[in-house]
Amino acid sequence: MAKMQFSIFIAVVALMVCSASAKTLSPPAPMLPPSPAPAPAPENVNLTALLSVAGPFHTFLDYLLSTGVIETLQNQANNTEEGVTIFVPKDDAFKAQKNPPLSNLTKDQLKQLLLFHALPHYYSLSEFKNLSQSGPVNTFAGGQYSLKFTDVSGTVRIDSLWTRTKVSSSVFSTDPVAVYQVNRVLLPEAIFGTDVPPMPAPAPAPVVSAPSDSPSAADSEGANASSPTSSHKNSGQKMALAPIAMVVSGLVAMLL
Repeated sequence: MAKMQFSIFIAVVALMVCSASAKTLSPPAPMLPPSPAPAPAPENVNLTALLSVAGPFHTFLDYLLSTGVIETLQNQANNTEEGVTIFVPKDDAFKAQKNPPLSNLTKDQLKQLLLFHALPHYYSLSEFKNLSQSGPVNTFAGGQYSLKFTDVSGTVRIDSLWTRTKVSSSVFSTDPVAVYQVNRVLLPEAIFGTDVPPMPAPAPAPVVSAPSDSPSAADSEGANASSPTSSHKNSGQKMALAPIAMVVSGLVAMLL
């Protein structure tokens, strides 16, 4: 009986030793770093709110709202990876647009005109340098509505045959939305045709007369002093004084 109890004791001790050895030899579980938090989604830009406070761009914004084009541009900005670039004329540009008048456009033509002011891709100002080398760029209005860009020492110029203007300032430019101010309304050839009226000739520079103390005036006075008329007057004065000089000379001789 005692031998059996001793054997059981030895077996229990051996089991405990093996279990302790196994725990000692097994490597600890690795500590994994916490997973980084996902990057927050970019905040959507409200184009209506942006154009309401900038500019003033009230005329352009009113056209966008009345035609529903604002929804097209907003969807492009919020729900696509391409983003959108918009060229916005100020209110003064619409007031100055007399020929051709925009009041004669149909609703569909006005919609195309507004889409002609947008590109279906986000472009920063620095990207227009490469864009100017790629030829005409299709606008949101479609393939027949294209714009030409040139970059002259950092100044972005836009050409639509009817309109030659430039980007005068950056209103907002953060991917995926870029809004740039332009000085004139962009007029597409697809609406207004190719019969572009000639540009008015620039006004001639005003003629500025030289001041009286300028070298030219002094030269003129010198020329007048040395003219034949002036010399004739001087000789006449000398002849009138000659008899007086002779009388004075005779009186002096008699006194001597």
